[in-house]
Amino acid sequence: MAIVVTLNPELEALLRDKAARQGQDVGLVASELLARVLEWEEQDSEEAIKGIQQGLDDFEAGRFRSFQEFADEQRHKYSNCYEG
Repeated sequence: MAIVVTLNPELEALLRDKAARQGQDVGLVASELLARVLEWEEQDSEEAIKGIQQGLDDFEAGRFRSFQEFADEQRHKYSNCYEG
């Protein structure tokens, strides 16, 4: 099945340049890039869901702290970064 995608001129130029540098067909490069992005997006979603679930599990188990404690820790952590 063929899918037609219209790219803006700048993106098309970048894609053609990448294909030329790799010595590959521009369609193959586009297909590989799209496959990588879709795979990354899937992994990113799975990791986000796991992180959210872990946070919910921690909250239910009583492993949490107040926002004020978190904010104080962040202020302390980042105030040390700018000293010097």
